[in-house]
Amino acid sequence: MKKSDVLDLIKYHYEGRETEFRNQSIAIARNFNKHGDTQLAQYIMGLMSQSDRFMPQIENPSEYLTPAKLDIGPLPLPLSLMNDLKGIINAVNHHIGINKFLFVGSPGTGKTESVKQVARLIGKELLVVDFSHLVDSKLGQTVKNLATLFNEINNLPFKQNYIILFDEIDSIVLDRVNQNDLREMGRVTSAFLKELDRLSPEIVLIATTNLFENLDKAVTRRFDAIIDFDRYTDEDKVEVATIILNELLKQFKNVARDLKLFKKIIYSSNTIPNPGDLRNMIRTSLAFSDPQDPHDYQKRLLRSLHSGKNLSISKLSELGFTVREIEILTGVSKSSVSRELSEG
Repeated sequence: MKKSDVLDLIKYHYEGRETEFRNQSIAIARNFNKHGDTQLAQYIMGLMSQSDRFMPQIENPSEYLTPAKLDIGPLPLPLSLMNDLKGIINAVNHHIGINKFLFVGSPGTGKTESVKQVARLIGKELLVVDFSHLVDSKLGQTVKNLATLFNEINNLPFKQNYIILFDEIDSIVLDRVNQNDLREMGRVTSAFLKELDRLSPEIVLIATTNLFENLDKAVTRRFDAIIDFDRYTDEDKVEVATIILNELLKQFKNVARDLKLFKKIIYSSNTIPNPGDLRNMIRTSLAFSDPQDPHDYQKRLLRSLHSGKNLSISKLSELGFTVREIEILTGVSKSSVSRELSEG
C-alpha cells in the first residue's frame, strides 16, 4: 500500500465522495489481505459492512430476503478452508461469471459464518432467503414464490453489492428421484434450476447444506464450485477452540488461562465436536462458572464433553492428566490423588 492511497482516502472522506471512499477502502483491505494481514482486512470490511454510509440499501424490503448482520470478529478456520474462501473471493473479483457456490458439511462446521466472512472481505451486503415465507403448503405456490424471489434478486439495484444466501438449501431442492411427493418436489426443483440458469452474473449466490448426498444432482452441477467443510482434523478443532476461548475470556475476569490444560480437556473427548458445538460448550461453561473458582469453567467443560459425567481420578489419569491437573479438575488434593492412583 502506498502513502498516496491513505492520502486519497482522507481526501475522499472530507470531500464527501462516498463512492470513491468506499472503493479506496476496499482496495486497501484487499491489499492487506493479499500481503497476509487477513485480520486487518476483515476488520476494515466489517466496519464498512456495518455502516449504512457505504452500502446502498433495498428501498422496498423483500418478503423473501432478509439482510444479515455481519460480525466483525475473526472466523477461525483451517488453512485449507481459508484458502478456498480466498479462491472464491478471487473468482468474484475477476468478474468472469463465476458466481454460484455451494458450501457442504456437517452442522457446526462454519458454513454460514464463512458466507458472512466472504461478504465482509469483498464489501457486499448479505441477503438471506427466508424459507418460512418462500415455502407454501398450497400446491404450486412455492414455484410461484420462487419465480417472484428470483425476479426480485435479478432486479436489485446495485446488483454487484449483494450476496444472496440460500441457507440449508435442501429445504427446497432435495433429490427428485428419492422423494415421496415426486410431482411437487420435482416442480420446485425444476423451477429452481430454471431460475438459477437465468441468475444475473452480477449477483453472487451461495447456498449451504448439511445433506449434500440428498440434493438433486442437477442442482449441484449448476454451482461453479462446491466447498466441503468436513475437513477438520482434531488438531484443527483444538486450535479453533483455543481461538474461541481467547475471544470469550476477554469478557471474564478471575478465570484461569491455562491453555495447556484447556487443550487436554478438548482432546479428552472421544469425538471432538465441530467448532459450532465447541463454541456453545465453551460459552456455556464460562457463563455458568462460579466467579469464586477460576477453574470452574474447565470442570464444566470437561463434564460437557463427557455427557455430563464426573470422571474418576483413575479415568482422568488414563486420559493423560497430571496429578496437579486432576487436583484442579476434581478439587481433591494432590496427595490424595497420588495415594488413590498408587493404590489403584
